[in-house]
Amino acid sequence: MKKEDARYQAYRQILEEELIPAMGCTEPIAIAYAAAKARAVLGRMPEKLFVEVSGNIVKNVKSVVVPHTGGLRGISAAAAAGTVAGNADAELEVISQVTEEEIRAIGDYLKTVPIDVTCVDHGHIFDIGVTAIAGAEEAYVRLADYHTNIVCIKKNGETLLEKESVQEEEGLTDRSCLSVEGIVDFAQTADLADVRGVLERQIAFNMAISEEGMRNPYGANIGKTLLKGHEDDIHYRMRAFAAAGSDARMNGCEMPVIINSGSGNQGITASVPVIVYARETGKSEEELLRALLVSNLVTTHLKTGIGRLSAYCGAVSAGCGAGAGVCYLKGGRFKEIAHTVVNSVAITSGIICDGAKASCAAKIAAAVDAGLLGLSMYENGNQFFGGDGIVKKGVENTIESIGKLARFGMEQTDKEIISIMMEA
Repeated sequence: MKKEDARYQAYRQILEEELIPAMGCTEPIAIAYAAAKARAVLGRMPEKLFVEVSGNIVKNVKSVVVPHTGGLRGISAAAAAGTVAGNADAELEVISQVTEEEIRAIGDYLKTVPIDVTCVDHGHIFDIGVTAIAGAEEAYVRLADYHTNIVCIKKNGETLLEKESVQEEEGLTDRSCLSVEGIVDFAQTADLADVRGVLERQIAFNMAISEEGMRNPYGANIGKTLLKGHEDDIHYRMRAFAAAGSDARMNGCEMPVIINSGSGNQGITASVPVIVYARETGKSEEELLRALLVSNLVTTHLKTGIGRLSAYCGAVSAGCGAGAGVCYLKGGRFKEIAHTVVNSVAITSGIICDGAKASCAAKIAAAVDAGLLGLSMYENGNQFFGGDGIVKKGVENTIESIGKLARFGMEQTDKEIISIMMEA
């Protein structure tokens, strides 16, 4: 693929748009962002907060630890953190710089200030509204459809910003240009100077949190549990280090990650197994960077049809991406990578998303395992064929099927998951 090709610039820009830093699980961080923005619009510390969230936000915030809060969990904690210590200008790093004094202040605010949380359905899977009140003044901020998309700002009844929400991020590169064949072509021909910065940051951030998850106890300690007794097995190490990153991230680790498709877990899953494999098999820096182009863009391609939030576990797509990246490192190109992706999604597409929590790490381990099994199958002359369940003839047709399954077929599943979770 030549630099003059419109797809070249599009693929490069997609990487810049997707691989961005975030502190903590992105849904509670989005609540903190909305709350910090509401406080800034109000111009003073709120004496009361009203938080309205869609069911999928409840699902993804209910059980996860909000970083820089001293171990607090849930919607009210995220709103309190953004209100007390958030920097709205930092967007998804809104609570990345919090002092010990502010952590204590967040806990005090949560105990003394009324924070009313309501689940709403305004027709958007991703929907967050925060009303901040102090005396006779109030400010309102609403996010919809994705994590930083402010669609409404009001102060004392005056509308300062209002725009029609959209299902896809405004101003972002059209993802319809993505294809597995195009991704492999781009990975083979890209000028690494164009992508080195964003990929090296991903390597540094995501390996750091994975190593932290291996060093210290977090959540259910899936990474350490998986590796015990298999320390010298590279396939276990790939899965374990990816899981360890999620162990840490879901359970309060205050380290940033580089996300993919709006998710830190997906960013970790798409990158860490590829990095571990490259390092432990002596691959060059160039080979690693090109493999990460494959893994990240395959993940984004799969997630485009699914959407940011769904009842379909996002780790599945990222595990497929990881399998594709490892395939590239082993010399596979379009044919081998396409079969790896098809085999992988055929194995794990039944995994549901029931919110951000400790068990995400175990799902990541399973998704990476499926990616590696999909690759191993094809290496040994085995594959799933079109007509086998949801598998279609051709990788792009199969990816389209997965998008339909996740976005439309699992709508009722998503509602039932949320209903079950809210009973707990």
